[in-house]
Amino acid sequence: MKSVKFLSVVAAAAFAATAAFAAPPVKTVESEKGKVLAGENGMTLYTFKKDVKGVSNCNGDCAKNWPPLMAAGDAKADGAYSIVERKDGMKQWAKDGMPLYFWVKDKKMGDITGDGVGGNWDLAKP
Repeated sequence: MKSVKFLSVVAAAAFAATAAFAAPPVKTVESEKGKVLAGENGMTLYTFKKDVKGVSNCNGDCAKNWPPLMAAGDAKADGAYSIVERKDGMKQWAKDGMPLYFWVKDKKMGDITGDGVGGNWDLAKP
């Protein structure tokens, strides 16, 4: 009986760990423009108007200034969150098909200095 109980606990823990790992690494934070999406680090996420659903067009120098929200190789899509394969073969999180990025000039949680940059960048909204 003890071994059945132990196995149940182990199975539940494994399921919980898998479920936690599969979830996209985003949260909602408050900014001066209301609620925005942020990475686990609390930094604001953005979308790029030159992207199309399922395709990231921010590579090279663009990606140096706008680092993608990277996904682990074995990450799984979850609800509105999907995974885009980048031109370099790496994987990136997307919301509603639109790839998500950080902005290097944001310095603290809730900063939104990338909103509207070059007329191409928008805040990612929950």
